[in-house]
Amino acid sequence: MFWDKAAALYDLFENIYNGKVYSGTGKKVAEMIDSSDEVLECACGTGAISEYIAPKCKRLVATDFSDGMLKQAVKKCGKFSNAEFKKADITALEFGDQSFDKVVAGNVIHLLPEPQKALAELFRVTKSGGKIIVPTYINMSKGTGIVAVNFIKWLGADFKRQFDLASYKEFFEGLGHKDASYTVVEGRMPCAIAVMQKE
Repeated sequence: MFWDKAAALYDLFENIYNGKVYSGTGKKVAEMIDSSDEVLECACGTGAISEYIAPKCKRLVATDFSDGMLKQAVKKCGKFSNAEFKKADITALEFGDQSFDKVVAGNVIHLLPEPQKALAELFRVTKSGGKIIVPTYINMSKGTGIVAVNFIKWLGADFKRQFDLASYKEFFEGLGHKDASYTVVEGRMPCAIAVMQKE
């Protein structure tokens, strides 16, 4: 699997190429987390967002489909006693309905063949009144982003779709999430954070 192979070097690549956005996204997501929150993070990768969420929340369950990525996340975030790391499929989560106050899924939507299935799962496990937070690189916004994506695809990553801010909003509106709010972390490859509230 590409992500297992890339795991050990992923942080290095991100920090060199897009460090301001890479860390800025974690900080911005953490601003949306409260101290009483039980948080599920899907596609946690190397723990780039996890390391900012964990100090803010009551409990963090961070998941990923890649063993290599989880290994890096544990290495980075094992110091947090309120965080646990598990292998999980974002399209078939093994958690009960309404289990979490906040659910985060960073930089994964564009990789999924059936993103609507994943979003349905994120909503299912979120408590009523809770929030679903979905940061995604809007790599079609700048020429440098397109170059980086093409390079990563050449290495073996499988991108199912790519976004700029307008098409990212259209994507969620097309799935019925017309009330989502958006924050953009600017940088070489910007990241748009979509936030939806479960009624």
